[in-house]
Amino acid sequence: MNKLVRRVIGCCLVFGAAVAFADYDIDQPMTVARLNGIDIAYTTVGEPDAPPVLMIMGLTASHRLWGDDIVNRLVDAGYRVILFDNRDTGDSAFLDELGEPVIWWQMLKNTLGFDMDSPYTLRDMAADGIAVLNQLDIEQAHIVGASMGGMIAQVIATEYADRTTTLVSIMSTTGAPHLPSAEDGAGEALFDLGESEGDVAARLRELGIFPESMPRQLMAVLQAGDRSEAVKTIAVPTLVQHGADDPLLPPPHGEHTAQLIEGSKLIIYPGMGHNLPPEVLPQVVHDMVLHFAATETSAGVEQAAAP
Repeated sequence: MNKLVRRVIGCCLVFGAAVAFADYDIDQPMTVARLNGIDIAYTTVGEPDAPPVLMIMGLTASHRLWGDDIVNRLVDAGYRVILFDNRDTGDSAFLDELGEPVIWWQMLKNTLGFDMDSPYTLRDMAADGIAVLNQLDIEQAHIVGASMGGMIAQVIATEYADRTTTLVSIMSTTGAPHLPSAEDGAGEALFDLGESEGDVAARLRELGIFPESMPRQLMAVLQAGDRSEAVKTIAVPTLVQHGADDPLLPPPHGEHTAQLIEGSKLIIYPGMGHNLPPEVLPQVVHDMVLHFAATETSAGVEQAAAP
């Protein structure tokens, strides 16, 4: 049985399984490499010759926030998962020397028609992901991102299309101004998280959330603004996954992303908010692996048809 067939069968098994059988856990050691002039931490799970999946986490979050279930399910389905910590999180470099932007001042400048300043950009963070692939000698990967990680993944699919096998954009957005704002309390809770201190902040860090990264990473998101024109150019096979109950980025954010990307598929999950709840996760992974496998099947057919 060839590897492609095993992965398609593995996709079905992943959905039906009560537990995953790979042995990854979030405390797996990280490798730290000097990439793009800063230290970036990464780790891999799965067979080295399996199709690679690069996973990018969101605002203030290290790779730990993916948890172990989604990673193990992807590995069990026949994939090699690459995880890394965005700059300013986890074991990657904290760029305190760049200063802490004053969010209200930058937003006021934007309101008055002036450009916002950001210590780094989503494009810089996308380049970090590509640098990890370079470090591992990986030419092309499935790119999966959640929330801000979805925005970074969209940048990779736009600017590094030749490195992108497929795109999966989870609970993310284009940043278009007509899209609905966060529901009452959701946006405030995000800012409150960034102001966490003491024991609360320490507990968040244990979970993989780094409040101190909020100002610089949030400015990267705000500075990017409306990315609709760039998202419109994405030509790689794309799956958009979004929660029906997302209070931070309501479903129209995912719908708009899918509308702009020709040929993309949109799936809205009941019972999912701005998270990956355990009762929904098996279906999310099932759909993700089907998306990967469809591209691999198509490539296999084209290769078989070649003279």
